[in-house]
Amino acid sequence: MKKIIQHALLVPLISLAVGFTSVSVHAQEITIEANDLQINAQLNIASQSITDGPLVLLVHGTLAHNDMEIIANLQTLLEDESLNSLAINLSLGVDDRHGMYDCAVPHQHHHQDAMAEIALWIEWLKEQGVTQVLIAGHSRGGSQVAAYNQNPDPVVLGQVLVAPATWSAQAMAESYHRRYQKHLSDLIKVAQQQPADGWMPQPTDFIYCNQAPQVKAASFLSYYNPPQTLNTPDLLVEGGVHTVILAGSEDQVVRDLPTQLEAREFSNVEFILVDGADHYFRDLYSDDILDAILDSIDTLVEGD
Repeated sequence: MKKIIQHALLVPLISLAVGFTSVSVHAQEITIEANDLQINAQLNIASQSITDGPLVLLVHGTLAHNDMEIIANLQTLLEDESLNSLAINLSLGVDDRHGMYDCAVPHQHHHQDAMAEIALWIEWLKEQGVTQVLIAGHSRGGSQVAAYNQNPDPVVLGQVLVAPATWSAQAMAESYHRRYQKHLSDLIKVAQQQPADGWMPQPTDFIYCNQAPQVKAASFLSYYNPPQTLNTPDLLVEGGVHTVILAGSEDQVVRDLPTQLEAREFSNVEFILVDGADHYFRDLYSDDILDAILDSIDTLVEGD
């Protein structure tokens, strides 16, 4: 099902004080272990207990972090609705990582690492007594959430994917050539010739990093010649978890997402095109993500 949201011009409010109720939020950083690394997340408890109602788990995009604007805004909006949330930092192979990934740090992370880390956070939430989780992912994080939810834990109610990544070998090759003026196929061959745990033999243009000093060959192949597609529409499962996908009409990063989704039909997938939003759903467009989360929770909890 497809829905289009358009925004009208909003008249500024003179006062927001009437009817406003302050929200008391308990916020703390949580750290757990994952394969000899510490991974961290921002836990916001906006209710009496972590076990009150569904919790929203938030996953950021490529080389990003849990304090980037779109994630931080969503946690604030969820607080206002008295919804608990956990915004995770994917480790990307770095111990206790915070902030954007530093391109100078050796790259030994893989796209698929995220699925295992999401699973670890779900287990941690279950240990705290949480029984209902909605997962929301942005950009590459949306693709990683969709991959995890091909076989989710039973506590997962559904997923909200915001501008989730699209991918094809041809599109990736063309994008790499535009960005770096190099043929991706040549670099893939170099990576395939390295030992199983070997490094690329020289500085390598990798994701957003121009001439990254050190890149594991397996890391390069994970993003550019993956064993499983990274294309979100290909990861959706008919009859699987309840799914809402949001795309912005002005998104220049995943421009083919609406076309791909319009060509497919899933009984459990709702597609929302938000008129005027770009890839990051800035400012008031964050409210559209919140609405999708709230609608999903209402539908799924009432369905129980």
